Amino acid sequence: MRISKLIPARIFPILLVNFIGILGYSIVIPILIFIVVDLGGNGFIYGILGAMYPFFQFIGAPILGSLSDRIGRKKVLVISQLGTFVAWVLFLLAFLLPKTTLWGQDTELTGNYTMTLPLLIIFLARIFDGFTGGNVSVANAYLSDISTDEDRNANFGKMGASTSLGFVLGPAVAGILASTFMGEALPLLLAAVISLIAIFVINTRLEETVPCVVNTGKVKLGAFRRFFQVEHKNCFEEGELQANPPKRGWKAVLQQPGIPLLYAVYFLTFLAFSLFYAGLPIYANTLLDWTATDLGIFLAYSSFIMILVQGPLLTRLSRKLSNRTLIIMGSLFLALGFFLLGLDNTLLLYLANTLFSVGNGLMWPSFLALLSASGEKHMQGAIQGYGNSMGSFASMLGLIIGGMLFESIAVTVFAIGAAIFLLITLLMGINSLRGRRAKPGPEGILTN
Repeated sequence: MRISKLIPARIFPILLVNFIGILGYSIVIPILIFIVVDLGGNGFIYGILGAMYPFFQFIGAPILGSLSDRIGRKKVLVISQLGTFVAWVLFLLAFLLPKTTLWGQDTELTGNYTMTLPLLIIFLARIFDGFTGGNVSVANAYLSDISTDEDRNANFGKMGASTSLGFVLGPAVAGILASTFMGEALPLLLAAVISLIAIFVINTRLEETVPCVVNTGKVKLGAFRRFFQVEHKNCFEEGELQANPPKRGWKAVLQQPGIPLLYAVYFLTFLAFSLFYAGLPIYANTLLDWTATDLGIFLAYSSFIMILVQGPLLTRLSRKLSNRTLIIMGSLFLALGFFLLGLDNTLLLYLANTLFSVGNGLMWPSFLALLSASGEKHMQGAIQGYGNSMGSFASMLGLIIGGMLFESIAVTVFAIGAAIFLLITLLMGINSLRGRRAKPGPEGILTN
């Protein structure tokens, strides 16, 4: 089978952009806990630091998503990647600064930590990256723009596979590079370079998809005001929208059919995932006594399984099963995987990881495909942006709560994640039953 049949030329650039962005992001995951501890922090500080990105993404993602509906996806993706590059530069700057103590604390709630100057700079880097971190929602809106009802599931499955591939290579590369003479600084330097590559790919390979916005080719950053100006070409189908610009605020988005339920699922999913990402590194560093390489291999294995699921398996299943059914199936796998994560046995941990990865591979691309088919097409940037904001808010809560809970209840925190996915299964199941007796929206989502 030819590559062009596996990955159509039209979606390849956005898949490449997504892969590059995830690769740069995932490089820091297995080494961040070690950096935080080395600079004076602990599990509590790690949780707070992890929450900085989603908190400021909660603020920035809806702004960037709505902005992409007006000035185009391409320009907003450039803005986002520039912010990421600046954040990595700040991260690297922290390694050059002396470990000057700013304050310290030792309480039952926070544990014993010391806030140093480099650690504070890392906080600033995560804040800046979070505020400009709307690339995921804009990339999903871009893919929604170029997808049809026939290829939507397959396209979002491929997007999920490109995400997983980034997560396969990122942690593995980080584990290898962190063991060199440069330590954790080398993976961070690579992440900065990857951000520059992403900007180049966006600027040269991506075509604008927002109706009526002129595709000007390469984005020029020389004049700030001109960068944000919008030129329109003759557009007959969208003429009414241009004359009467639609509302894209929070209230208008929630009035779209099916969106409230989908946002609830978005929030709960990210809440559970953030408990995993908050608890696992601390679990690996303390109770399991893993190294950065061990954690990197564990995460890379998870992403490898998701590639297999989101590629051929999801493509076949999506032809026979609805997105709603795949979400329910995936949620059940995720719940079982969460239950098994707390077992201190390497074989069982990898079994839990396999179940977790299969569930994630089935559930999340199906959910994104369902979300992209909901609401008005000209509001996809706002819909994806506010959805990303819901996920960011949930991540902020989960990372803070997860770090604090792990200090007191340890691996029991994973049982909370299992309960959340059982709740998602229940919500989608109830909606499915009600949808048979009422007017359904996209994929049977109840709208009234």
